[in-house]
Amino acid sequence: MKQSEIKQLSVAELQEKLGETKKSYADLKMAHAISPLENPIQLRNVRRTVARLATELTNREGQ
Repeated sequence: MKQSEIKQLSVAELQEKLGETKKSYADLKMAHAISPLENPIQLRNVRRTVARLATELTNREGQ
């Protein structure tokens, strides 16, 4: 998910998306621990998406 897409979401949508993305990351991480993922770069991309969502949420709460 790109930063421009994240900026267009409402606070409620950001919180929902953050929860979904964190769950997706946990599932991917568990799957990777059991048997290596075909594309381990997915882990990095999802982790960075979580960080982008969390950062945008924090920025909006501060305003």
